[in-house]
Amino acid sequence: MNNKDREKILELLEKNARYSAKDIAVMLGFAEDEVRSEIERMEKEHVICGYHALVNWDKTDDEKISALIELKVTPQRGNGFDKIAEKIYQYPEVESLYLMSGGYDFTVILKKATMKEIASFVSSKLAVMEEVQSTVTHVVLVRYKDHGITLAGIKKDMRMVVTP
Repeated sequence: MNNKDREKILELLEKNARYSAKDIAVMLGFAEDEVRSEIERMEKEHVICGYHALVNWDKTDDEKISALIELKVTPQRGNGFDKIAEKIYQYPEVESLYLMSGGYDFTVILKKATMKEIASFVSSKLAVMEEVQSTVTHVVLVRYKDHGITLAGIKKDMRMVVTP
């Protein structure tokens, strides 16, 4: 398969990881064995790194929240940002870690944590790192859209109209 064919398979799996090789073969007009082999190859090459369910935790009784933490750091000579990133992404609390352009160097994402857990993580693990100059923590209030999926529907305004 060529790169365009691989991209088509990846786009379908990214939209719905539950598609089977047979489903994808039918949608793209390929042989099922060919699609299965290509998916296995991409898994071995770490092009496909995992499969996830997108859960709308706001629809559950779970009280935990998500936070985005911006970090300004001093890069290490010879290692740049990579060694710092490695220290940070080793923590099990870290859902995602991104090197950013702009005012901050990293964005750390924590999901399903309490405010106390977030505060403890920032104060006892991130802020104490020698390379960290400053942190800014943002708490996610509402997730409207995640991974291309709309989570919060538009609610009809049920307030009464009052006119003077």
